[in-house]
Amino acid sequence: MRDAEFRCYSQFGEDGIIQWLVAQVPIEHETFVEIGAESYRESNTRFLLEHDNWRGRVLSNGEDHVAFIRKSHLGWRHTVDAVSAFVTRENVNDLLADLPRDIGLLSIDIDGNDYWILEAITAVSPRILIVEYNSVFGSERSVTVPYESGFDRAAAHESWLYFGASAGALCHIAGRKGYRFVGSDQTGHNAFFVREDLGGDLPALTASAGWVESRFRESRGPNGELTYIDSHADRRAVMAAMPLIDVSTGENLTVADL
Repeated sequence: MRDAEFRCYSQFGEDGIIQWLVAQVPIEHETFVEIGAESYRESNTRFLLEHDNWRGRVLSNGEDHVAFIRKSHLGWRHTVDAVSAFVTRENVNDLLADLPRDIGLLSIDIDGNDYWILEAITAVSPRILIVEYNSVFGSERSVTVPYESGFDRAAAHESWLYFGASAGALCHIAGRKGYRFVGSDQTGHNAFFVREDLGGDLPALTASAGWVESRFRESRGPNGELTYIDSHADRRAVMAAMPLIDVSTGENLTVADL
């Protein structure tokens, strides 16, 4: 029944899912962290900030998000800190060290080292966790791109398809950290987790049960032009030689092995 409720709210996108989860999970500190917010014009946490008056910290490379928050009403109407930082597993805990450990929500969407950043985080223990996954890597293997502190999706492979981790890899590390996988959004973009001690009767899904096939056709050609490759098999083929790590076994493999 709760799985059906999740799917119902997922039709309203990330905001709908988050609002439903916040209604199910008791939140002591209405504080969020969003890592990888780009300009913050579109984000997982902005509705929490504006609609529910949460406080938060937004971390992203560059200054676009800082400028946007300062120039908009968000900077004075709400309590939100915009931090310019290229987040790595080496610096992430320092960037979060002054926050309450038991924050309400953490969102990670950095198109690269998402698995490794999540693995490294010890400064906070969010009650709700959202992490982007790469649907193209499929639902069976627990794989991620190898860690590279300066990982840049655009530079890593011309297709822009080589980044991040599979849903299985995120379920693997989230499970080790005491979280249950409760579902994905309908676009096959974000995986949602709830801390196990607060999960109650919320669904506990396997990676394959909660994985959603992405229909984004965002592949690029040598000159950066969109190529609109459709099937996952064809998307994997264009980056077949790129390396991956199976985090459940430690095996080194390539995208072609998927």
